[in-house]
Amino acid sequence: MKKIAFFCIPAHGHTNPMLPVAEELVKNGNQVRFYSFKEFQQKIEATGAVFVSCSDYLTELTKEEQEGLKTVSTTEMTIQDIRITLRMNSFLEEEFRSFQPDIVFTDSVCFWGKLNAWKHQVPLVVSTSTFAFNQLSSQYMKHSPKEMADMIFGLPRISKELKTLAPYGYQVKSALKLVQSDNQTDSIVYTSKRFQPYAESFSDHYAFVGPSVFSKALPDKKKARPLVYISMGTVINDKPDYYQKCIQALKDEPVDVIISCGHTLNPASLNPLPTNVQIFPSVDQLDVLSKADVFITHCGMNSVSESLYMATPMVLFPQTGEQKAVAQRAVEINAGVLLTDDSVNGIRTAVMKVLNNAAFRKAAQECSDDFRACSGPAGAAAFIASAPHVSNGVDIIKELNQAKGIFQMLFWLFVGVITLLISFLVSWKYVWIIVLAARIISSPIGKALQKRKYASLVKKYQNPA
Repeated sequence: MKKIAFFCIPAHGHTNPMLPVAEELVKNGNQVRFYSFKEFQQKIEATGAVFVSCSDYLTELTKEEQEGLKTVSTTEMTIQDIRITLRMNSFLEEEFRSFQPDIVFTDSVCFWGKLNAWKHQVPLVVSTSTFAFNQLSSQYMKHSPKEMADMIFGLPRISKELKTLAPYGYQVKSALKLVQSDNQTDSIVYTSKRFQPYAESFSDHYAFVGPSVFSKALPDKKKARPLVYISMGTVINDKPDYYQKCIQALKDEPVDVIISCGHTLNPASLNPLPTNVQIFPSVDQLDVLSKADVFITHCGMNSVSESLYMATPMVLFPQTGEQKAVAQRAVEINAGVLLTDDSVNGIRTAVMKVLNNAAFRKAAQECSDDFRACSGPAGAAAFIASAPHVSNGVDIIKELNQAKGIFQMLFWLFVGVITLLISFLVSWKYVWIIVLAARIISSPIGKALQKRKYASLVKKYQNPA
């Protein structure tokens, strides 16, 4: 049996999928130490894992830092992860010496887990709480101008913080190395290959195990009236105006409504409520979704996965780039509609569209069947316990990058020849126009060729001669 160290950031959406996996590993006789934070202690100990508190290494944040985390600032989250890693250095040095784990299982954005696995040369398995993102699947990410500015202008701050890691034996060249998916790292992804964008581009180091949940319940939609469930997750959920619009949109409709508003907002602030609306700080989400007919969601990966696991179609209202990627995929399989108008009338129209169209229910049911056919927590536990893994050698991303390099070389060689011909035969003053035009068209041409090459590689490896 193995000694396995679990690491996660203090976030419900990242911690919750790891819990059934921990329970499965413990049940199989493995020794699991789960390095987490006090608010998750009870849940972790219920799995049979040993809870190890890291709460003392969280420091009080400035008002600016708190606001950055509330708005899911990539820069602020990255900087705080680096600083927590440094504060935990001595503690984890001793933990790795005394516990001597055989395997580290860490959340994909938990830097102290990844960095210490590399530093102490312990086999690493990554827990991916959203889609696996590489150069293909990351095209699903639609960042707002504010998010883009945060990432671009935050790079100097992140680079400065990364330099503080080197004296402690942590060797990392960029933050991208800490968060990106690559085809050499063993990874658990809590979705199916069918739902994962560009699933074929990921190597055998990836296990797509489906949603990691404790519930064995089946969907049960039989009731007198349709049920609409509303939740904005556990991070960006302080939205009283939005909840009020949802209430106004549905108060006169023949539906029942349950709202989970989180612990930041006082439910009483939304009183008086119509007779068909109930509001709670939190609910047993899987239980509610098993009965719900529509889910108005912020599109966190856990929430969307649980909704589809329970065959519930959705009204999709993403707030971040990552959530927009999840929403786009749900729309592609016809399991929901995107909420583009969050007015009272817009919300009502979207909900009734989903309720009155059987195609959405059919798509959600098909996805539920697909998810339930995956290996689940048992498959994840088996994959972790048998790490490290060896791939079959197929790396579509590597082949795409090689093809991209050849295209770029030939394309700019062609542009160079054309530029020289025009400059000698016509005039040098047109050179800048040619170069500018080439730069503009190179990207769409490259993407189109990449798409064709990807399709041919998938066909090649799925149907070998």
